[in-house]
Amino acid sequence: MENYICNTIGPRIRGDGGWVEFVSYEDHCLTLIFRGECSKCAILNRCLDWIRQEILRDLKEEVTINPICRKPFFWDQ
Repeated sequence: MENYICNTIGPRIRGDGGWVEFVSYEDHCLTLIFRGECSKCAILNRCLDWIRQEILRDLKEEVTINPICRKPFFWDQ
């Protein structure tokens, strides 16, 4: 799953100015950190639905995604 997120999903998200990082995957629960444009996206749920659909299509697994949004530290200053 980590390889799929890093090499298949990640590049597509970076194409829109976002960044996704794999954290963990166990018991069909996928935890991802979203950075860049993703960290402040108002429609992140649509992206999560898309990621779930891609995983189901390509890996034949149904997953729940636990998103963690992290904005860059310099946005607080």
